[in-house]
Amino acid sequence: MNISDAIRSIIKPHTDDVLAPLSTVFSETMDREKPWQEYPRPQLVRDSYFSLNGLWDYAITGNRMLPTSFDGQILVPFSPECSLSGVRRNLQPGEYLYYHRLLPEDFCHLPSGYRLLLHFGAVDYEADIVLNHKQVLHHTGGYLPFTADITDFLLDGENHLSVRVRDDTNRTQQSRGKQSLERGGIFYTAQSGIWQSVWLEQVPGSYIQELYFLPSYDNKTVTVTAVIAGSAPSQAPFIRVTAGNRELLSTELSRQKAALSTYTAVFSISEEDFHPWTPEDPFLYDARLSCGRDQVSSYFAMRLYSIESKAPGDIPVFCLNHTPCFLMGALDQGYWPEGLYTAPSDEALIYDIKVMKSLGYNMLRKHIKVEMARWYYHCDRLGMIVCQDMVNGGGSYSMPLVSYLPTVSQTLCNQIRDHNYSLFSRKDETHRNRFEQECRDTASYLKFFPSIAIYCPFNEGWGQFDAIRITDMIRQLDPTRLIDSASGWFDQGCGDFVSVHNYFRKLSVPVERFSWKRLKNHSCPDGRARFLSEYGGLACQIKGHTSVDRIFGYKHYDTLPQFQEAYSRLIQDSLLPLKKKGLSGAVYTQVSDVEEEVNGLMTYDRKVIKVPFPVPKRSA
Repeated sequence: MNISDAIRSIIKPHTDDVLAPLSTVFSETMDREKPWQEYPRPQLVRDSYFSLNGLWDYAITGNRMLPTSFDGQILVPFSPECSLSGVRRNLQPGEYLYYHRLLPEDFCHLPSGYRLLLHFGAVDYEADIVLNHKQVLHHTGGYLPFTADITDFLLDGENHLSVRVRDDTNRTQQSRGKQSLERGGIFYTAQSGIWQSVWLEQVPGSYIQELYFLPSYDNKTVTVTAVIAGSAPSQAPFIRVTAGNRELLSTELSRQKAALSTYTAVFSISEEDFHPWTPEDPFLYDARLSCGRDQVSSYFAMRLYSIESKAPGDIPVFCLNHTPCFLMGALDQGYWPEGLYTAPSDEALIYDIKVMKSLGYNMLRKHIKVEMARWYYHCDRLGMIVCQDMVNGGGSYSMPLVSYLPTVSQTLCNQIRDHNYSLFSRKDETHRNRFEQECRDTASYLKFFPSIAIYCPFNEGWGQFDAIRITDMIRQLDPTRLIDSASGWFDQGCGDFVSVHNYFRKLSVPVERFSWKRLKNHSCPDGRARFLSEYGGLACQIKGHTSVDRIFGYKHYDTLPQFQEAYSRLIQDSLLPLKKKGLSGAVYTQVSDVEEEVNGLMTYDRKVIKVPFPVPKRSA
C-alpha cells in the first residue's frame, strides 16, 4: 500500500476556498431565455407539452410566509447556488426559497373533459406547490419526479404558481449524495431547489399515468403494463409495436382484477424480429399506446443481465444476454461547473456518454445521484450500461470508520455488521424509513430504462444499515436487475457482487469471504461475481480548467504526458489481465474533474480530454 498517497488523500472541508468560474461550451451556446426545451420524459411522450423552464421570480427568506416582493429572477431549472441560475447564493438550513411565475393563459384553457398536470423533474429537498394561494401538494425528497393535477385550482385569467423549498442538506439525515455545506475533497458544493425541468401537460379525463415493459429474453416475450388514471376509460388501452418501419404487433391490453386501474398484455417477438440490445448494437423497439383520446409513445429493449458460471469451478461473471461481458466502467458524478447537478443542455449529457464510449468504456456508474430521465434515455439509445447508486443519507459520517479503517484493512471491515445504527450514522428511525421508501420509489421509477443493469444501495458505509434486508427488498421490487449491495467495503455477504474499492494497493481480483450456504440464502445460486467498483483516481491538474488551485486525488501527476503514461500502464498492465482471473468489471474514478477533485478523464469544464485515445485492448 502507498502510505504517502493515502495520507495526502485525507478528506478535509475547505469552506474558505473561492471557486473560480468555469463554463462548458454547452452553456456558452445555450438559449439563456429558454433552457431545456426537450421533452423531459422520453419513456412516456405526449404531444401536449408546455415547458415552464425559464425566468421565474425568486426570494430567499427566513419564514414560511409567501413573500410580497422578490429578490430578483432565477433561471429554472438551475439551482440558486450555481452560476447559470443567475443567483449564485447558497440556501442555508432554516431558510426558505420561493419561486413564482404566471402560468400560460392559453394552455390553461382546457378542452372539455381535460385535466392539467404540473410536472417537476426534481426539487431538492422539501417542496410545497401553491397555486393561487392554495396549497396543491407537499413533496419530500430531492431526486425523484412528482406530479400534481392542478385543474381544480385554476382560475379564469391569471394563475399564480408558487413553489416553497427548504433544504437542510447535511445538517439532517436526509438523502443528499455528495452535497455538503462544507465542501472539500470528495464532497462538493451543495445545491437546492428546482434542478430538473418543470412542465405542463393537457390530458383527457382518462389518461395513461405509467407505462413500463418487462422483457423475457429467453422466452422472447414482453409484458407491457399501463396504469390508467382519472375516470374509467371507455375502451381498453391499445398498443402498437414497431421495429423501424415494420409493425410487429397491435393488441389490446386487459384489465387486472387485482388493480382495476392497471392493464397488461403479454406478446411474443418472432425469431425474425428478435433483436438483442448490447452496447455495440443498442436496438430499441418503438411502442405507441392509446387509451381513448390519450396517446403516448415509448420504447423497450430485449436484454438480460445475469451472473453465470460458464464451467464448474469457474468464478461467476457478469453476463449480458448469457454472454460474458466485462464492465469497463467509469464513475459518473453528474456535476457541472456552471450548473452543479443540472447539465447546461441535452447536448452536454450526450457529450459525456459519447466521450466515454469513444474511450472504450461500456458502463457508467451514476454515483449517488438520480439523473434526469433524458440521461437514461441517451444511455439506452447510445448503448451505455448503467450501474445506478441509491442516494445516501444519514448523520455525519465517522471518517475514521468509513474511510481510514478500510484503507488500512478491508478484511477487518468485512467483519463489521451493519445492524449497529449508531456506528453507521443511522440512529434516526424516521430517516431510515424514508431511505427505504426512496429506494422503493427509485427502483419503481428507473425500472423502465433497459440500460440499467445494477442497483447499488450503499457506498463505502455512508449511512449503511441492514444491507441484507435492503438488498432483498430491492430484488423483490425489480428482479430483472443485479445488486451491488455494499460498494467498497463493509460487505455483508449479500447481493450479486464481491465489491471492492482499491486506490492504494496493487489491483487484484476481490476475494469471496462468505460461505456458500449464506450466499445461497440470498439469491446467489451461482455465487457472486468479482467487481472492482472503484479504482484509479489518478490526478492531473490542467491550468486554466480547474475551479480551485487546491488538488485532491489518489496519486498526483504534474504533466499530462506523465498522467497518460500512468493511466495506460494502470489499464493495460494492472487491470485488463485480471479479466482472465475472473474479474467481471471495474469502475475508474472518474469521468470528469469535480471542483478540487482533479482525477477525471476530462477537465471539469469538459474542454480537455486528458486521455485522447481509446482504452488499450487486451485479449480476454
